[in-house]
Amino acid sequence: MMACLFVCAAAYGQLSCAESDVAPLTASEVLASSHRHLPESLQRLAAQRAAQGKVMQADGAFDLVFSAEGFSRVSGFYDGTALQGEARQRIRPLGAELYTGYKLSDGTFPIYEDIAYTNSGGALKVGALFSLLRDRSIDQQRFAEKDARLSVTEADLDLLLTKIGVQQRAIIAYWKWVTIGRQLRIYENLVGIAIERQDSLEKQVRSGARAQIFLTENLQNITRRQSLVTSAQRDLAVAANSLSFFYRDELGRSNIPDSRRLPPGVPISQVDDLTTSAAAATSDAVLRRPEIALVRTAIQREQQRIALSENNLKPRVDLDIGVQTGLGSIAEGGPSRDSTDTVIGIQFSVPLQRSKAKGKLMQSRAELEAKRQEQRLMVEQIQIEVRNILRELYASRELLTLAAQEVALSEILRASELRRFQSGASDFFLVNLREETAANARIKVLQAELDTRIARAEFDAATVNLDRLEIRDSTP
Repeated sequence: MMACLFVCAAAYGQLSCAESDVAPLTASEVLASSHRHLPESLQRLAAQRAAQGKVMQADGAFDLVFSAEGFSRVSGFYDGTALQGEARQRIRPLGAELYTGYKLSDGTFPIYEDIAYTNSGGALKVGALFSLLRDRSIDQQRFAEKDARLSVTEADLDLLLTKIGVQQRAIIAYWKWVTIGRQLRIYENLVGIAIERQDSLEKQVRSGARAQIFLTENLQNITRRQSLVTSAQRDLAVAANSLSFFYRDELGRSNIPDSRRLPPGVPISQVDDLTTSAAAATSDAVLRRPEIALVRTAIQREQQRIALSENNLKPRVDLDIGVQTGLGSIAEGGPSRDSTDTVIGIQFSVPLQRSKAKGKLMQSRAELEAKRQEQRLMVEQIQIEVRNILRELYASRELLTLAAQEVALSEILRASELRRFQSGASDFFLVNLREETAANARIKVLQAELDTRIARAEFDAATVNLDRLEIRDSTP
Protein backbone atom coordinates (compact mmCIF):
# COMPACT_ATOMS: atom_id res chain seq x y z
CA MET A 1 0.00 0.00 0.00
CA MET A 2 2.78 2.40 0.90
CA ALA A 3 4.66 1.58 -2.31
CA CYS A 4 1.54 2.38 -4.33
CA LEU A 5 1.12 5.63 -2.45
CA PHE A 6 4.76 6.51 -3.15
CA VAL A 7 4.20 5.99 -6.88
CA CYS A 8 1.11 8.20 -6.87
CA ALA A 9 2.88 10.92 -4.92
CA ALA A 10 5.84 10.82 -7.30
CA ALA A 11 3.49 11.09 -10.28
CA TYR A 12 1.73 14.03 -8.70
CA GLY A 13 5.08 15.67 -8.01
CA GLN A 14 5.92 15.45 -11.69
CA LEU A 15 2.58 16.98 -12.65
CA SER A 16 2.83 19.86 -10.21
CA CYS A 17 6.23 21.12 -11.26
CA ALA A 18 7.59 24.33 -9.88
CA GLU A 19 6.58 27.63 -11.43
CA SER A 20 8.62 28.48 -14.50
CA ASP A 21 9.81 31.78 -15.81
CA VAL A 22 8.44 30.85 -19.26
CA ALA A 23 6.06 33.56 -20.44
CA PRO A 24 2.45 32.38 -20.83
CA LEU A 25 1.16 31.91 -24.36
CA THR A 26 -1.47 34.49 -25.26
CA ALA A 27 -4.34 34.37 -27.70
CA SER A 28 -2.81 37.28 -29.62
CA GLU A 29 0.38 35.30 -30.19
CA VAL A 30 -1.57 32.42 -31.66
CA LEU A 31 -3.68 34.68 -33.86
CA ALA A 32 -0.63 36.56 -35.12
CA SER A 33 1.14 33.29 -35.92
CA SER A 34 -1.81 31.73 -37.75
CA HIS A 35 -2.43 34.94 -39.67
CA ARG A 36 1.18 35.14 -40.81
CA HIS A 37 2.23 31.55 -41.42
CA LEU A 38 -0.72 29.23 -41.98
CA PRO A 39 -0.36 27.44 -45.36
CA GLU A 40 -4.09 27.67 -46.01
CA SER A 41 -3.89 31.49 -46.05
CA LEU A 42 -0.64 31.45 -48.03
CA GLN A 43 -2.31 29.26 -50.65
CA ARG A 44 -5.13 31.77 -51.08
CA LEU A 45 -2.56 34.58 -51.19
CA ALA A 46 -0.85 32.84 -54.11
CA ALA A 47 -4.21 32.57 -55.90
CA GLN A 48 -4.69 36.29 -55.32
CA ARG A 49 -1.34 37.06 -56.98
CA ALA A 50 -2.27 34.82 -59.91
CA ALA A 51 -5.51 36.77 -60.37
CA GLN A 52 -3.56 40.03 -60.33
CA GLY A 53 -1.33 38.60 -63.06
CA LYS A 54 -4.42 37.96 -65.19
CA VAL A 55 -5.37 41.63 -64.84
CA MET A 56 -1.96 42.67 -66.11
CA GLN A 57 -2.33 40.22 -68.99
CA ALA A 58 -5.77 41.62 -69.89
CA ASP A 59 -4.40 45.17 -69.75
CA GLY A 60 -1.97 44.15 -72.49
CA ALA A 61 -4.78 44.47 -75.04
CA PHE A 62 -4.51 48.25 -74.57
CA ASP A 63 -0.74 48.48 -74.85
CA LEU A 64 0.81 50.85 -77.37
CA VAL A 65 1.73 48.87 -80.51
CA PHE A 66 4.39 50.00 -82.98
CA SER A 67 4.92 48.45 -86.41
CA ALA A 68 7.19 49.25 -89.33
CA GLU A 69 7.87 47.97 -92.81
CA GLY A 70 9.74 48.95 -95.92
CA PHE A 71 11.04 47.80 -99.29
CA SER A 72 13.54 48.83 -101.97
CA ARG A 73 13.73 47.84 -105.63
CA VAL A 74 17.30 46.71 -106.17
CA SER A 75 16.93 45.98 -109.90
CA GLY A 76 14.60 46.70 -112.81
CA PHE A 77 13.20 49.84 -114.39
CA TYR A 78 12.00 51.44 -111.13
CA ASP A 79 14.33 52.28 -108.25
CA GLY A 80 11.86 53.28 -105.54
CA THR A 81 12.53 52.84 -101.81
CA ALA A 82 9.79 53.24 -99.22
CA LEU A 83 9.71 53.06 -95.42
CA GLN A 84 6.76 53.48 -93.10
CA GLY A 85 6.01 53.09 -89.39
CA GLU A 86 2.84 53.29 -87.36
CA ALA A 87 1.88 53.43 -83.67
CA ARG A 88 -1.58 52.41 -82.47
CA GLN A 89 -3.11 52.83 -79.04
CA ARG A 90 -6.47 51.37 -78.08
CA ILE A 91 -8.47 53.38 -75.56
CA ARG A 92 -11.49 52.17 -73.65
CA PRO A 93 -14.19 54.81 -74.34
CA LEU A 94 -16.27 54.16 -77.47
CA GLY A 95 -14.03 51.24 -78.37
CA ALA A 96 -11.75 53.83 -79.95
CA GLU A 97 -8.28 53.42 -81.34
CA LEU A 98 -5.81 56.25 -81.91
CA TYR A 99 -3.08 55.95 -84.48
CA THR A 100 -0.26 57.93 -85.98
CA GLY A 101 1.98 57.01 -88.89
CA TYR A 102 4.90 58.30 -90.86
CA LYS A 103 6.21 57.23 -94.27
CA LEU A 104 9.07 58.31 -96.47
CA SER A 105 9.93 57.40 -100.08
CA ASP A 106 12.69 58.01 -102.58
CA GLY A 107 12.91 57.17 -106.28
CA THR A 108 10.17 56.14 -108.67
CA PHE A 109 7.43 53.54 -108.40
CA PRO A 110 5.08 51.83 -110.88
CA ILE A 111 1.51 53.08 -111.09
CA TYR A 112 0.22 50.25 -108.92
CA GLU A 113 2.55 51.42 -106.12
CA ASP A 114 1.76 55.09 -106.55
CA ILE A 115 0.57 55.31 -102.95
CA ALA A 116 4.17 54.98 -101.79
CA TYR A 117 5.15 58.48 -103.01
CA THR A 118 5.77 61.20 -100.40
CA ASN A 119 7.34 64.63 -100.27
CA SER A 120 11.03 64.84 -99.58
CA GLY A 121 10.36 65.06 -95.83
CA GLY A 122 7.85 62.23 -95.88
CA ALA A 123 4.19 62.22 -94.87
CA LEU A 124 2.61 62.28 -91.41
CA LYS A 125 -0.81 60.85 -90.64
CA VAL A 126 -2.89 60.90 -87.41
CA GLY A 127 -6.35 59.60 -86.86
CA ALA A 128 -8.90 57.81 -84.70
CA LEU A 129 -11.24 54.88 -85.21
CA PHE A 130 -14.56 54.80 -83.33
CA SER A 131 -17.14 52.03 -82.84
CA LEU A 132 -20.66 53.44 -83.17
CA LEU A 133 -22.76 50.31 -82.44
CA ARG A 134 -21.03 46.98 -81.85
CA ASP A 135 -18.05 47.24 -79.46
CA ARG A 136 -19.08 50.77 -78.46
CA SER A 137 -19.64 50.01 -74.77
CA ILE A 138 -17.95 46.62 -74.45
CA ASP A 139 -15.86 44.28 -76.52
CA GLN A 140 -13.91 41.09 -75.93
CA GLN A 141 -10.84 42.95 -74.67
CA ARG A 142 -12.70 45.22 -72.27
CA PHE A 143 -14.75 42.26 -71.08
CA ALA A 144 -11.56 40.29 -70.38
CA GLU A 145 -10.10 43.24 -68.47
CA LYS A 146 -13.21 43.80 -66.35
CA ASP A 147 -13.62 40.06 -65.76
CA ALA A 148 -9.99 39.79 -64.64
CA ARG A 149 -10.47 42.64 -62.18
CA LEU A 150 -13.58 40.96 -60.82
CA SER A 151 -11.59 37.74 -60.45
CA VAL A 152 -9.09 39.71 -58.34
CA THR A 153 -12.00 40.87 -56.18
CA GLU A 154 -13.09 37.25 -55.81
CA ALA A 155 -9.54 36.23 -54.90
CA ASP A 156 -9.41 39.00 -52.29
CA LEU A 157 -12.70 37.86 -50.83
CA ASP A 158 -11.61 34.21 -50.87
CA LEU A 159 -8.46 35.20 -49.01
CA LEU A 160 -10.44 37.19 -46.44
CA LEU A 161 -12.91 34.33 -46.01
CA THR A 162 -10.03 31.92 -45.46
CA LYS A 163 -8.39 34.22 -42.93
CA ILE A 164 -11.63 34.60 -40.99
CA GLY A 165 -12.09 30.83 -40.85
CA VAL A 166 -8.46 30.31 -39.85
CA GLN A 167 -8.55 32.90 -37.07
CA GLN A 168 -11.85 31.55 -35.75
CA ARG A 169 -10.49 28.01 -35.58
CA ALA A 170 -7.21 29.25 -34.11
CA ILE A 171 -8.84 31.10 -31.21
CA ILE A 172 -11.13 28.16 -30.48
CA ALA A 173 -8.16 25.75 -30.49
CA TYR A 174 -6.30 28.07 -28.14
CA TRP A 175 -9.11 28.31 -25.58
CA LYS A 176 -9.69 24.56 -25.71
CA TRP A 177 -6.02 24.07 -24.87
CA VAL A 178 -6.25 26.59 -22.02
CA THR A 179 -9.47 25.05 -20.69
CA ILE A 180 -8.10 21.51 -20.67
CA GLY A 181 -4.91 22.77 -19.01
CA ARG A 182 -6.93 24.38 -16.24
CA GLN A 183 -8.99 21.21 -15.85
CA LEU A 184 -5.75 19.29 -15.43
CA ARG A 185 -4.74 21.63 -12.61
CA ILE A 186 -8.06 21.00 -10.86
CA TYR A 187 -7.52 17.24 -11.06
CA GLU A 188 -3.92 17.62 -9.88
CA ASN A 189 -5.19 19.61 -6.92
CA LEU A 190 -7.60 16.79 -6.07
CA VAL A 191 -4.71 14.33 -6.13
CA GLY A 192 -2.64 16.63 -3.94
CA ILE A 193 -5.43 16.91 -1.38
CA ALA A 194 -5.81 13.13 -1.24
CA ILE A 195 -2.05 12.59 -0.85
CA GLU A 196 -1.83 15.15 1.95
CA ARG A 197 -4.80 13.49 3.65
CA GLN A 198 -3.05 10.12 3.46
CA ASP A 199 -0.28 11.39 5.75
CA SER A 200 -2.84 12.65 8.24
CA LEU A 201 -4.81 9.41 8.13
CA GLU A 202 -1.68 7.32 8.76
CA LYS A 203 -1.01 9.26 11.95
CA GLN A 204 -4.64 8.85 13.03
CA VAL A 205 -4.55 5.10 12.30
CA ARG A 206 -1.36 4.68 14.29
CA SER A 207 -2.93 6.55 17.19
CA GLY A 208 -6.06 4.42 16.96
CA ALA A 209 -8.32 7.37 16.07
CA ARG A 210 -9.17 5.90 12.65
CA ALA A 211 -9.61 2.40 11.29
CA GLN A 212 -7.15 0.87 8.82
CA ILE A 213 -9.85 0.77 6.16
CA PHE A 214 -9.67 4.57 5.84
CA LEU A 215 -6.14 4.26 4.46
CA THR A 216 -7.26 1.77 1.83
CA GLU A 217 -10.26 3.86 0.90
CA ASN A 218 -8.15 7.01 0.52
CA LEU A 219 -5.58 5.13 -1.55
CA GLN A 220 -8.40 4.02 -3.82
CA ASN A 221 -9.50 7.63 -3.99
CA ILE A 222 -5.97 8.70 -4.99
CA THR A 223 -5.92 6.11 -7.75
CA ARG A 224 -9.29 7.20 -9.10
CA ARG A 225 -8.25 10.85 -9.10
CA GLN A 226 -4.94 9.95 -10.69
CA SER A 227 -6.82 8.36 -13.58
CA LEU A 228 -8.61 11.69 -14.08
CA VAL A 229 -5.21 13.40 -14.21
CA THR A 230 -3.91 10.90 -16.76
CA SER A 231 -6.97 11.37 -18.97
CA ALA A 232 -6.62 15.15 -18.73
CA GLN A 233 -2.93 14.91 -19.63
CA ARG A 234 -3.87 12.95 -22.73
CA ASP A 235 -6.53 15.51 -23.66
CA LEU A 236 -4.06 18.35 -23.08
CA ALA A 237 -1.50 16.70 -25.37
CA VAL A 238 -4.14 16.31 -28.09
CA ALA A 239 -5.27 19.92 -27.67
CA ALA A 240 -1.65 21.15 -27.82
CA ASN A 241 -1.07 19.13 -30.98
CA SER A 242 -4.22 20.62 -32.54
CA LEU A 243 -3.11 24.10 -31.51
CA SER A 244 0.28 23.59 -33.18
CA PHE A 245 -1.46 23.70 -36.57
CA PHE A 246 -2.11 27.40 -35.93
CA TYR A 247 0.81 28.25 -33.62
CA ARG A 248 3.97 28.23 -35.73
CA ASP A 249 7.56 29.36 -35.44
CA GLU A 250 9.19 32.06 -37.56
CA LEU A 251 9.89 29.54 -40.33
CA GLY A 252 6.24 28.54 -40.49
CA ARG A 253 6.72 25.12 -38.90
CA SER A 254 4.05 23.81 -36.51
CA ASN A 255 5.03 24.42 -32.90
CA ILE A 256 3.54 22.35 -30.07
CA PRO A 257 3.16 24.70 -27.08
CA ASP A 258 4.76 23.67 -23.79
CA SER A 259 2.28 23.12 -20.96
CA ARG A 260 4.41 25.50 -18.88
CA ARG A 261 3.10 28.27 -21.12
CA LEU A 262 -0.47 27.74 -20.03
CA PRO A 263 -1.73 31.11 -18.81
CA PRO A 264 -3.12 31.62 -15.32
CA GLY A 265 -6.82 32.06 -14.87
CA VAL A 266 -8.04 34.46 -17.55
CA PRO A 267 -11.16 36.40 -16.57
CA ILE A 268 -14.12 35.82 -18.80
CA SER A 269 -14.69 39.59 -18.76
CA GLN A 270 -12.28 39.67 -21.69
CA VAL A 271 -15.23 38.50 -23.76
CA ASP A 272 -16.70 41.96 -24.23
CA ASP A 273 -20.39 42.48 -23.64
CA LEU A 274 -22.37 42.94 -26.83
CA THR A 275 -24.04 46.31 -27.19
CA THR A 276 -25.72 45.54 -30.50
CA SER A 277 -29.20 44.22 -31.07
CA ALA A 278 -29.95 41.09 -33.03
CA ALA A 279 -31.41 43.15 -35.88
CA ALA A 280 -28.32 45.37 -36.08
CA ALA A 281 -26.00 42.37 -35.89
CA THR A 282 -27.74 40.51 -38.71
CA SER A 283 -27.86 43.62 -40.87
CA ASP A 284 -24.17 44.29 -40.27
CA ALA A 285 -23.29 40.67 -41.05
CA VAL A 286 -25.16 40.75 -44.37
CA LEU A 287 -23.30 43.90 -45.37
CA ARG A 288 -19.86 42.63 -44.38
CA ARG A 289 -19.84 38.90 -45.09
CA PRO A 290 -17.39 37.91 -47.85
CA GLU A 291 -19.77 35.17 -49.03
CA ILE A 292 -22.37 37.79 -49.97
CA ALA A 293 -19.73 39.88 -51.71
CA LEU A 294 -18.55 36.79 -53.59
CA VAL A 295 -22.04 36.12 -54.93
CA ARG A 296 -22.43 39.81 -55.75
CA THR A 297 -19.16 39.69 -57.70
CA ALA A 298 -20.33 36.57 -59.53
CA ILE A 299 -23.50 38.45 -60.47
CA GLN A 300 -21.40 41.27 -61.88
CA ARG A 301 -19.39 38.78 -63.95
CA GLU A 302 -22.59 37.30 -65.37
CA GLN A 303 -23.88 40.79 -66.15
CA GLN A 304 -20.69 41.44 -68.09
CA ARG A 305 -21.17 38.21 -70.05
CA ILE A 306 -24.73 39.26 -70.87
CA ALA A 307 -23.52 42.67 -72.03
CA LEU A 308 -20.89 41.02 -74.24
CA SER A 309 -23.43 38.62 -75.76
CA GLU A 310 -25.85 41.49 -76.44
CA ASN A 311 -22.99 43.42 -78.01
CA ASN A 312 -22.21 40.53 -80.34
CA LEU A 313 -25.77 40.64 -81.68
CA LYS A 314 -25.39 44.25 -82.88
CA PRO A 315 -24.24 45.31 -86.35
CA ARG A 316 -20.79 46.85 -86.63
CA VAL A 317 -20.55 50.50 -87.67
CA ASP A 318 -17.01 51.91 -87.39
CA LEU A 319 -16.05 55.51 -88.11
CA ASP A 320 -12.49 56.32 -89.17
CA ILE A 321 -11.29 59.95 -89.14
CA GLY A 322 -7.72 60.68 -90.30
CA VAL A 323 -5.59 63.64 -91.31
CA GLN A 324 -2.46 63.30 -93.49
CA THR A 325 -0.02 66.02 -94.51
CA GLY A 326 3.16 66.07 -96.54
CA LEU A 327 6.45 67.26 -95.08
CA GLY A 328 9.34 68.94 -96.91
CA SER A 329 9.53 69.88 -100.59
CA ILE A 330 7.78 68.25 -103.52
CA ALA A 331 9.48 65.05 -104.65
CA GLU A 332 8.97 62.48 -107.41
CA GLY A 333 5.29 62.05 -106.53
CA GLY A 334 4.49 65.56 -107.72
CA PRO A 335 2.43 68.38 -106.15
CA SER A 336 -0.49 66.06 -105.36
CA ARG A 337 1.52 64.79 -102.37
CA ASP A 338 1.99 68.27 -100.97
CA SER A 339 -1.47 68.74 -99.46
CA THR A 340 -3.20 68.20 -96.15
CA ASP A 341 -5.97 65.65 -96.54
CA THR A 342 -8.79 64.88 -94.12
CA VAL A 343 -10.36 61.47 -94.68
CA ILE A 344 -13.56 60.13 -93.13
CA GLY A 345 -14.30 56.45 -93.62
CA ILE A 346 -17.11 54.17 -92.46
CA GLN A 347 -17.32 50.40 -92.20
CA PHE A 348 -20.55 48.43 -91.79
CA SER A 349 -21.15 44.73 -91.19
CA VAL A 350 -23.96 42.72 -89.64
CA PRO A 351 -24.00 39.08 -88.47
CA LEU A 352 -26.73 37.20 -90.31
CA GLN A 353 -26.63 33.97 -88.31
CA ARG A 354 -26.42 34.71 -84.60
CA SER A 355 -27.27 31.39 -82.96
CA LYS A 356 -24.03 31.22 -80.97
CA ALA A 357 -24.45 34.70 -79.47
CA LYS A 358 -28.13 34.07 -78.71
CA GLY A 359 -27.31 30.77 -77.00
CA LYS A 360 -24.67 32.39 -74.81
CA LEU A 361 -27.09 35.17 -73.95
CA MET A 362 -29.77 32.71 -72.82
CA GLN A 363 -27.25 30.77 -70.77
CA SER A 364 -25.86 33.87 -69.06
CA ARG A 365 -29.33 35.20 -68.21
CA ALA A 366 -30.28 31.87 -66.63
CA GLU A 367 -27.07 31.77 -64.60
CA LEU A 368 -27.62 35.38 -63.50
CA GLU A 369 -31.06 34.50 -62.15
CA ALA A 370 -29.58 31.48 -60.34
CA LYS A 371 -26.94 33.70 -58.72
CA ARG A 372 -29.57 36.19 -57.58
CA GLN A 373 -31.59 33.42 -55.96
CA GLU A 374 -28.40 32.11 -54.34
CA GLN A 375 -27.73 35.58 -52.92
CA ARG A 376 -31.26 35.79 -51.52
CA LEU A 377 -30.95 32.36 -49.91
CA MET A 378 -27.53 33.20 -48.48
CA VAL A 379 -28.82 36.39 -46.87
CA GLU A 380 -31.55 34.42 -45.10
CA GLN A 381 -29.07 31.77 -43.96
CA ILE A 382 -26.69 34.39 -42.55
CA GLN A 383 -29.51 36.11 -40.67
CA ILE A 384 -30.56 32.79 -39.11
CA GLU A 385 -26.94 31.92 -38.32
CA VAL A 386 -26.25 35.21 -36.52
CA ARG A 387 -29.48 35.02 -34.51
CA ASN A 388 -28.65 31.46 -33.42
CA ILE A 389 -25.11 32.48 -32.42
CA LEU A 390 -26.50 35.34 -30.36
CA ARG A 391 -28.90 32.98 -28.59
CA GLU A 392 -26.02 30.61 -27.91
CA LEU A 393 -23.88 33.45 -26.59
CA TYR A 394 -26.57 34.79 -24.28
CA ALA A 395 -27.38 31.28 -23.03
CA SER A 396 -23.74 30.45 -22.38
CA ARG A 397 -23.38 33.65 -20.36
CA GLU A 398 -26.35 32.69 -18.22
CA LEU A 399 -24.97 29.18 -17.75
CA LEU A 400 -21.64 30.69 -16.75
CA THR A 401 -23.32 32.79 -14.08
CA LEU A 402 -25.17 29.76 -12.74
CA ALA A 403 -22.01 27.66 -12.79
CA ALA A 404 -20.16 30.33 -10.81
CA GLN A 405 -22.95 30.30 -8.22
CA GLU A 406 -22.71 26.52 -8.06
CA VAL A 407 -18.96 26.78 -7.39
CA ALA A 408 -19.55 29.18 -4.50
CA LEU A 409 -22.18 26.91 -2.95
CA SER A 410 -20.14 23.73 -3.43
CA GLU A 411 -17.11 25.36 -1.79
CA ILE A 412 -19.21 26.27 1.23
CA LEU A 413 -20.45 22.68 1.49
CA ARG A 414 -16.94 21.26 1.00
CA ALA A 415 -15.41 23.45 3.70
CA SER A 416 -18.27 22.70 6.07
CA GLU A 417 -18.03 18.94 5.46
CA LEU A 418 -14.26 19.01 5.99
CA ARG A 419 -14.68 20.73 9.39
CA ARG A 420 -17.27 18.15 10.39
CA PHE A 421 -14.95 15.33 9.30
CA GLN A 422 -12.04 16.76 11.26
CA SER A 423 -14.28 17.02 14.34
CA GLY A 424 -15.47 13.44 13.84
CA ALA A 425 -19.05 14.38 12.95
CA SER A 426 -18.85 13.27 9.29
CA ASP A 427 -17.47 10.31 7.37
CA PHE A 428 -14.76 9.96 4.75
CA PHE A 429 -17.19 9.24 1.92
CA LEU A 430 -19.03 12.57 2.29
CA VAL A 431 -15.78 14.53 2.41
CA ASN A 432 -14.59 12.99 -0.86
CA LEU A 433 -18.00 13.55 -2.38
CA ARG A 434 -18.00 17.24 -1.44
CA GLU A 435 -14.45 17.71 -2.77
CA GLU A 436 -15.22 16.10 -6.09
CA THR A 437 -18.53 17.93 -6.39
CA ALA A 438 -16.70 21.23 -5.85
CA ALA A 439 -14.09 20.23 -8.44
CA ASN A 440 -16.80 19.28 -10.94
CA ALA A 441 -18.47 22.63 -10.34
CA ARG A 442 -15.21 24.43 -11.18
CA ILE A 443 -14.88 22.32 -14.32
CA LYS A 444 -18.43 23.29 -15.28
CA VAL A 445 -17.36 26.91 -14.97
CA LEU A 446 -14.41 26.24 -17.27
CA GLN A 447 -16.68 24.54 -19.81
CA ALA A 448 -19.18 27.41 -19.61
CA GLU A 449 -16.34 29.88 -20.15
CA LEU A 450 -15.15 27.87 -23.15
CA ASP A 451 -18.66 27.75 -24.60
CA THR A 452 -18.92 31.52 -24.16
CA ARG A 453 -15.58 32.13 -25.85
CA ILE A 454 -16.46 29.79 -28.72
CA ALA A 455 -19.81 31.54 -29.21
CA ARG A 456 -18.06 34.93 -29.21
CA ALA A 457 -15.48 33.70 -31.75
CA GLU A 458 -18.31 32.45 -33.96
CA PHE A 459 -20.08 35.79 -33.59
CA ASP A 460 -16.93 37.74 -34.49
CA ALA A 461 -16.45 35.55 -37.57
CA ALA A 462 -20.12 35.81 -38.55
CA THR A 463 -20.07 39.63 -38.31
CA VAL A 464 -16.55 39.96 -39.80
CA ASN A 465 -15.08 41.67 -36.75
CA LEU A 466 -11.54 41.94 -38.09
CA ASP A 467 -10.21 43.76 -35.02
CA ARG A 468 -11.14 40.97 -32.61
CA LEU A 469 -9.91 38.35 -35.07
CA GLU A 470 -6.69 40.38 -35.41
CA ILE A 471 -6.79 40.51 -39.20
CA ARG A 472 -4.97 43.73 -39.95
CA ASP A 473 -4.34 43.75 -43.70
CA SER A 474 -7.78 43.04 -45.15
CA THR A 475 -11.04 44.88 -45.54
CA PRO A 476 -14.46 43.30 -46.04
